[in-house]
Amino acid sequence: MPAASPIAPFQSRRARLASELAPGIVIVPTAPELARNADTQFPYRFDSSFYYLTGFTEPEAVLVLLVKAGGEFESVLFCRSKNLEREIWDGYRHGPEAAREAFGFDRAYSWDELDTELVQLIADQPRIHTPFGVDAAWDARVAGWLNAVRAQARAGVAAPREIVDVRDAIFELRLIKDASELDVMRRAGSINAAAHVRAMRATRPGMMEYAVEAELLHDYYRQGSRFPAYTSIVASGPNACVLHYVENNRQMQDGDLLLIDAGCELDGYASDITRTFPVNGRFSGAQKAVYELVLAAHSAAMQHALPGQPWNAMHDAAVKVLAQGLIDLKLLTGSLDEVLESESYRQFYMHRTGHWLGLDVHDAGAYKQNGEWRALEPGMVFTVEPGLYIRPADNVPAEFEHIGVRIEDDVVITSSGNEVLTDGCPRDVAGIEALMQDHRA
Repeated sequence: MPAASPIAPFQSRRARLASELAPGIVIVPTAPELARNADTQFPYRFDSSFYYLTGFTEPEAVLVLLVKAGGEFESVLFCRSKNLEREIWDGYRHGPEAAREAFGFDRAYSWDELDTELVQLIADQPRIHTPFGVDAAWDARVAGWLNAVRAQARAGVAAPREIVDVRDAIFELRLIKDASELDVMRRAGSINAAAHVRAMRATRPGMMEYAVEAELLHDYYRQGSRFPAYTSIVASGPNACVLHYVENNRQMQDGDLLLIDAGCELDGYASDITRTFPVNGRFSGAQKAVYELVLAAHSAAMQHALPGQPWNAMHDAAVKVLAQGLIDLKLLTGSLDEVLESESYRQFYMHRTGHWLGLDVHDAGAYKQNGEWRALEPGMVFTVEPGLYIRPADNVPAEFEHIGVRIEDDVVITSSGNEVLTDGCPRDVAGIEALMQDHRA
């Protein structure tokens, strides 16, 4: 049986998008390059939706689909021209002709032809589908093309009468991962799990947080992930109670917990893991009590990670476990119903229990449809990540102060249940302590 074409998934996604849209022209740009300082730039990262539809990773590129009734369409790519001098400095460019063939487009043009050709392509189209309202400069450019078409009215040229934000249609496609996407995300989850294991083994009292971050990044690169999916959170002691702490510059102390929320990016797709563990390899009594409560909430959420379950069922299940546990630990008072109704648990748990995951860490897709939480379907990928963050307060005993715990895994819904993509890193107390103690021995 012949191997599947590497561009087939991208061609299929373009066809599926065209079938979902009313006739018109679709115009989707990639992300711009961004200056870091002086004459240097940040490492280039393409726009997620553009890449999802094209597989093309170079800057200065635009996808155009000319959609007809019945879902028939023509695909057009605009990209940078071949330029041997610039390739000496900056690396290989496909150029329009090679890109057309390599990525399966019907036509391709030079980036320098964009303004001229778009005016002609927009003419007589009933509507424009484009990401509208994301970037003011892009909106202005689309308006310029539209006005140039309108200026030809006396020559009998009709301008589109409608501009439609295409993001919702693309995001719905991106929400259900296809087989090629899941293959990449499984590998990303495996890479990330191994990196977190390395970080656990390396951690010692007296180390700087950024030294542990370096262990993560080293393992990402070693395994073939060239970039982290987001800025790593390596938060020890009181820093673990800061949800988006990224300074990573504290010296870790004996008796601290270390919360690591870090992910790698592989072929554009993110993995996102959080693990919390003792710097010295042994949980204290209070640390273990809080940790096992969060782990129980994680388990309760996972019991609702099933096809047909409403999205919010996982969060509701986790909150009930956390609220009752906080009452049992005497960090909150009142009955479970009272704590849930008053939301007093939000002193210690103030975020949701997960988010979609894919080309973006907080990936595309609506969580509700027609005002109701949407049902989970096979191919949806998301995180499950309950936590507790106990800052000093009048109702907090000293032994619980500065304990921050979060446990996060990446999950895909299957036809019969779920698959955890990040199982390669231990999450139970015995497994964590055994891993850390074995390495020390």
